[in-house]
Amino acid sequence: MVRVSGLASGMDIDQIVSDLMKAERMPIDKMKKQKQTLEWQRDDYRSMNLLLSEFNNLAFNMTLQSSYSSKTVSSSDETKVKAAATSSAANASYTLSNVTMATAAQSISTSIDSSMDPTKSLWSQRGSMDSSVWTEKTVEQAAITLSADTSTVKLAKGAISAVNQNTGTLNSISVTTDGTSKEFKVTIGTKAETLSSDEVFINEDTGEMTFGTTLTSGSTIEAFSYQQNVLKFSITTYDSNGKATGDNTDGSTPFEFDGSTSLNTLLTQISNSKVGISAFFDEGTNKVVMTRKDTGNLSSADSADGSNMVFSGGFLTGFLQLAGDAKGTDAKFTLNGLETTRKSNTFTTGGVTYTLQNNFTGDVRVNVSNDTQKVFDTIKDFVTKYNELIEKINGKITEERDRNYQPLTDEEREKLTDKQAEQWDDKAKSGLLKGDSILSSGLNQMRSNWYASVSGVSGGFSQLTDIGISTSANYSDRGKLVIEGDGTKLKEAIEKDPQSVMDLFMKSGSTTSEKGIVRRLRDTITQTVSKVEQRAGRSTWTSEQFLLGRNLKSVNSQITSFESRLTQVEDRYYRQFTAMEKAIQNANAQSAQLSQYFS
Repeated sequence: MVRVSGLASGMDIDQIVSDLMKAERMPIDKMKKQKQTLEWQRDDYRSMNLLLSEFNNLAFNMTLQSSYSSKTVSSSDETKVKAAATSSAANASYTLSNVTMATAAQSISTSIDSSMDPTKSLWSQRGSMDSSVWTEKTVEQAAITLSADTSTVKLAKGAISAVNQNTGTLNSISVTTDGTSKEFKVTIGTKAETLSSDEVFINEDTGEMTFGTTLTSGSTIEAFSYQQNVLKFSITTYDSNGKATGDNTDGSTPFEFDGSTSLNTLLTQISNSKVGISAFFDEGTNKVVMTRKDTGNLSSADSADGSNMVFSGGFLTGFLQLAGDAKGTDAKFTLNGLETTRKSNTFTTGGVTYTLQNNFTGDVRVNVSNDTQKVFDTIKDFVTKYNELIEKINGKITEERDRNYQPLTDEEREKLTDKQAEQWDDKAKSGLLKGDSILSSGLNQMRSNWYASVSGVSGGFSQLTDIGISTSANYSDRGKLVIEGDGTKLKEAIEKDPQSVMDLFMKSGSTTSEKGIVRRLRDTITQTVSKVEQRAGRSTWTSEQFLLGRNLKSVNSQITSFESRLTQVEDRYYRQFTAMEKAIQNANAQSAQLSQYFS
């Protein structure tokens, strides 16, 4: 609203009303400061909950057996045997001797014609192969609509069979232009001759069609079918149980490649298939090598000859002449006096995984023991994280509240620089959680969780002090934990009785006294987080679901109502001053009229 005032009185009415409204706005400024304080307090609570939740996730890892049962393994000769152990492995020594490593089945082809280029299409080099390796397949060519003027168009597939021309299965190709159809006589070969306007030549290697005339954009080469040369064969391999791995009814895996495929591409696709074979062409010997990816004698359970790879199809058995009697061998060794075999050179027994590196006849000793240092580091890291947690929470609940610094109003903030406003906010945010009962209670309960005895522990460690962890003697640390000395007592406890140490931290139980320290901590944290959420909520909750949210909603409602009242007060002030202006105008008019009588 635009008001024009003060013309009669000469007073700055707008400024006067503004000054009057400052006093009227004092209650709403207080409400807005209260709102800002509640929002900061809510955010502080949520930041504490985030810290507690993150520590709770770390505590979950401390309830896993693997955190206390790490094993270290040593081999007397890692050039012969390497070993690793799971947490379930027993502390023991093992001796391996008389080791013969497992080998993988391998089949090598006869030498291929030295003129064969493994990077070029096989059909283009068909002269090096017997024609019986090829199989003809019908290809349905979809209609092709041209997007530009051209005289050459490529078919979906190459390696065109001469049977198309010899048997008359592809005499002509029809092209439709602007609704008019024209037939082109087909010629198939490797080199185009001079073509008349009604002829089309198809390169049997590449499948490229060359028309005797230029076809215009928008023309459609109508659909047709043609015969193509493909390579079809199958390979059968078996798993460790003697079961064929293929999808065919006989367990074989089928392969089909069109003639435009190169030898290298064909072998790569075999290597990437489920048959479990690594295939490659060796240019030094001009031979194809196929090797099982898995070692051991992997033959059919029903096979009499025990072949690990069965090949069928003229390309594999005729052209490459791959042998069908390839066999792998199982690993043989003696473990602690027991002669045994395995399909693989990596095997697990008793929770220990062995990897054979070489054949040998002597002895190699493998020792399994507790990894004391790793368990020590795990517990030490957990204690450190706990100390960091309580330091941050204690910092919040002991932080002093400086009441000289209240949240800034918009008008107050405009008078400060950004840096000054930031420093002011830091002061105003301080101490919002000072002495908070929920967080204080949670910290006290966590301290109790650490120091109360754990009943029913298997072994001699039922309290934290038994393993060399105690409270800091420095009062300012407010309950931080310290690992005594250089950790020798804790390491000795882990080495002496790892089961008792594990029970002390992660034992399950129906009552608090029966539960391990970490399980107690997790219960306390869960309860504390829930209580904080009831007060400060989560980011996904509505205002009605938590205390501070309801308080904020109430303050917002008061602010809205008071702003409406301020509008009414301001209008009233302007009406009063407007009435004054009119009275002054009337008085001035009367004075001027009287002056005329005396002049």
